[in-house]
Amino acid sequence: MSATGVTTAVRAPVVTGLGVVAPTGADTATHWASVLDGASALGRITLFDPSPYPVRLAGQVPGFAAKERVPSRLIQQTDRWTHLGLAAAEAALADAGVQPGELPEYEMAVVTASSSGGTEFGQHEMENLYQHSPEWVGAYQSIAWFYAATTGQISIRHGMRGPCGVLCCEQAGGLDAIGQSRRLVRTGAKLVMTGGTDASLCPYGLTAQLSTGQLSTVQDPARAYLPFDAEAGGYLPGEGGALLVVEDADAAEARGAQHRYGRILGYAAGFDPPPGSGRGPVLARTVRAALTDAGLEPGEVDVVFADALGVPAADRAEAAALAEVFGPRAVPVTAPKTLTGRLYGGGAALDAATALLALRDQTIPHTVGPAAPAPGYEIDLVLGEPRPRELRTALVVARGYGGFNAALVLGHPDAPAPGEK
Repeated sequence: MSATGVTTAVRAPVVTGLGVVAPTGADTATHWASVLDGASALGRITLFDPSPYPVRLAGQVPGFAAKERVPSRLIQQTDRWTHLGLAAAEAALADAGVQPGELPEYEMAVVTASSSGGTEFGQHEMENLYQHSPEWVGAYQSIAWFYAATTGQISIRHGMRGPCGVLCCEQAGGLDAIGQSRRLVRTGAKLVMTGGTDASLCPYGLTAQLSTGQLSTVQDPARAYLPFDAEAGGYLPGEGGALLVVEDADAAEARGAQHRYGRILGYAAGFDPPPGSGRGPVLARTVRAALTDAGLEPGEVDVVFADALGVPAADRAEAAALAEVFGPRAVPVTAPKTLTGRLYGGGAALDAATALLALRDQTIPHTVGPAAPAPGYEIDLVLGEPRPRELRTALVVARGYGGFNAALVLGHPDAPAPGEK
């Protein structure tokens, strides 16, 4: 181990389990089938009456019943966002074939992303406060809303007592959490549960989201979220996300891991300067840093999973950054999130899971909704149908409201990582 606390091991961590709970499916197989079919999960909000609000469409997890996937005592103590996270973690462990009780508890860690915390739980407790009195506010409010609640509950439930944490970077947080999982593996953790979920579809949560001015008010689900399109006018929100089991490559082999979806080759994060500073966005620099971290040249990236905000100025900036790094139309670009809406703390983690499935099946999913990139957007946006292609590496890009930027490079499990012995 070096003086900085980073080990000298050069093998890239591997992803051995996926747990998806998303609008496109409450399990990984259903989600992937929906993505390849281009089946949109966007529709009118049913979790509450959206009639008084300008935004009435979103992506909701279909048929999710917490009582079927979460211990009953935890349902009363935690928010829907944590319910989704607990279900995703359980699915990821099962997929990886991991029995946490058989592994050293201090060598397992949990790092998740959170955007708004326990929004719905907090709304109900605030209603109890202003409609009744402080005595009506439950004790669990103090923990259920907290950004680290999902991390904590997963850690407790599965006995994962190694380094745990939470990243609060809006849509970029899922990639930041995965990046942190790699750091933890490099410093001794053998297994990290990582990723994120979100569930901010309630009146309080939607009102908070409206304050950004970036949500689409279009009432046609097929035309409401059109990133990179000439008619782009904002995005739709959604709930859900994905959790991933990330393992030390040697440890995964030693325990006889059933399968590997891919390797975490590179990661970088940046932060845009404030408006009016005279300095431009840092996305291109962040992508270059992630590629350098991975030991790859731009020409070695086979597909980009875009952030795809759906706001014209942001889309223009992202398209320009990708063209700057890779060259005009030099790499296929896709945005499956048009099927789900933006999931905030869960969105980038779901993109990473989808990218790993694309590497597994050697297929680039298409982007549903946009007709064509708007004039001046020099990107090869995959439209119409999935594109079969030999895929060895995938770049996932994410940006969060307020200036967060993150980039993650994933590699096919059978392709040796640059610099590995």
